[in-house]
Amino acid sequence: MKIVIGNSNHRGFWGFVAQTIVLTLAVIIAAKLMPGVSMNNLWTALLTGVVIALLNRFVRPILVFLTLPFTAITLGLFLFVINAVIILLAGAIVPGFTVDGFGNALLFSLLLTLLNFLLELPNRLKKHPDNQTIDKPTDENDEFTPYEEIEN
Repeated sequence: MKIVIGNSNHRGFWGFVAQTIVLTLAVIIAAKLMPGVSMNNLWTALLTGVVIALLNRFVRPILVFLTLPFTAITLGLFLFVINAVIILLAGAIVPGFTVDGFGNALLFSLLLTLLNFLLELPNRLKKHPDNQTIDKPTDENDEFTPYEEIEN
């Protein structure tokens, strides 16, 4: 079984909305589990999910491009630092969402990535081509099927 990690740029508006809702749920769960991260209420969590989704959509690609040499030298580990910077930016933008330091932002981003992956996993498995059934032609219409033997 293959697990396909899709690119969110190809999902359109409603895909972005669905991704933001899943991200908001992951933010709520991760904030409850992390002692160094706090938020005031549900609206703050929703706003945090929207801001993180927008930062991931527009700011993260620029940061990845600008830090490409560091990412290559560290074999991709610098992307964790970029994720933590995104969380710190969201903490600076969203009132009521606080992150106590870079270390907590790094751990929060790791936990958020894991929760987001787990929450989107059923949808990703459902959309994968290997999980779809193929309609095979029946013998009623006498069409050639790849399972028939050809006689010479």
